[in-house]
Amino acid sequence: MKLLRDGSLQSDSSQTLDPQDWDDIRAQGHRMLDDMLDYISDIRQRPVWQPIPDEVRGRFRAGLPVKPAGLDEVYREFADLIVPYATGNVHPGFMGWVHGGGSPVGMLAEMLAAGLNANLGGRDHIPVEVEGQIVEWTRQLFDFPPEASGIFVTGTSMANLMAVLVARTSVLGQDGRQHGIGSAGALLTAYTSRAAHGCVKQAMDLAGFGSDALRCIETDQCHRIDVAALRAQIARDRSIGLRPFIVVGSAGTVDIGAIDDLAALSALCRDEGIWFHVDGAFGALGVLSPMLAPRLAGLELADSIAFDFHKWGQVPYDAGFLIVRDGERHRETFSAPAAYLRRESRGLAAGSVWPCDLGPDLSRGFRALKTWFTLKAYGTEKLGGVITRTCALAGYLEARILAEPRLELLAPVQLNIVCFRYRAADPNKVNREIVMDIQESGIAAPSTTMLEGQLAIRAAIVNHRTDTCDLDALLAAVIRFGAARTEADAGSGRANLRQEALASPVAG
Repeated sequence: MKLLRDGSLQSDSSQTLDPQDWDDIRAQGHRMLDDMLDYISDIRQRPVWQPIPDEVRGRFRAGLPVKPAGLDEVYREFADLIVPYATGNVHPGFMGWVHGGGSPVGMLAEMLAAGLNANLGGRDHIPVEVEGQIVEWTRQLFDFPPEASGIFVTGTSMANLMAVLVARTSVLGQDGRQHGIGSAGALLTAYTSRAAHGCVKQAMDLAGFGSDALRCIETDQCHRIDVAALRAQIARDRSIGLRPFIVVGSAGTVDIGAIDDLAALSALCRDEGIWFHVDGAFGALGVLSPMLAPRLAGLELADSIAFDFHKWGQVPYDAGFLIVRDGERHRETFSAPAAYLRRESRGLAAGSVWPCDLGPDLSRGFRALKTWFTLKAYGTEKLGGVITRTCALAGYLEARILAEPRLELLAPVQLNIVCFRYRAADPNKVNREIVMDIQESGIAAPSTTMLEGQLAIRAAIVNHRTDTCDLDALLAAVIRFGAARTEADAGSGRANLRQEALASPVAG
């Protein structure tokens, strides 16, 4: 723009961020789309993960760009420096953490959402209605009442924190929001199992209670919370003047995928007048599987459920979700009226409740669209079949491990997570090295966890692309690297391992 003498502005289209040549950017966009579809379709031919060279890492220490660069140049950097060194969870050999594999449908939907650039904090526009439809579908999925409310968030860690805040408001009311938790809040006590995700403890910290206000209850041999021990701990806490206010059950624990006895927890919470929340990060969507749904009995009785569509639901990151049985309690926790958020009877500011009344974010992306596309394009029956199959693959892996004398199963396989190790004189050290060797080889990407002081190789089968050939490749690599670790002499073993890793073919 140029300011003229009369105070007006002279139009200058070169100052917009839109392209001067739409045909050129259209052609480049088609190329990018084709490349990403090729990337996904050929993913098994690529390494799952590979270390980032120092030179490549150094490129991302460059200073802030001042002058523009051509889109083709920027895209070349993406293709050469970013794509080859991604996390790898699109790959069927990625089994280290509970990461969904995404889908081409979800990828395309994410592109469409970016084109609309919708802010879902509120106002009267159809993207908010799309999120509302996902809320309704989720309500039906978990058999929640019509007055239930829900909202998309980054992930279950945030959803668990928000559930703790809703439970806090249900006990302290608006005084807690206005004045802080105070002396009454200092007596509030929460409960979960020692197998629960660490974000539950973090939620207590961030909510102002402190992590010491969380009681981590012992588990049974299947890693489920001991309900009798929980009941006893609640009684002890009440006897010394504490005020139990929330129990967090797990539908799929982080280490091995254990499901707490949700029906028993619900009954206990109902008897005690305590908020019952379920961390269902990946396991809650097991209700889509006819085989798994009976094991989640009691989930429909929860006061709130946190889960991720981006795990077993295969929606691209991120798409976490919180659903609350009592929508009014949910709104009381987060609604913050302001003049600039005034609701009108008509126009763009019409409508209520707005999503910003149900969470801490006013600026919110259109996560609902990729979830809507995924559910519409695949349907719950097919998605449920994918979930069932990941558990069947875990059973296959379990059987292979039990049949191999050099391997040892370290925990019961309950869902889609298998924890095992290579037998060795110093198993913790050897298995830690095995996992890193396999990751660096590009064959697979397992992770580790600790179970009763024993380091386990952890294979979480979440990706819909994973097949038996990928599991066979993982086990072959564990045995090969394990043998090299235990048999190679100290002087040459490391060099031989590195050469073998670099020479290993990508699983396929």
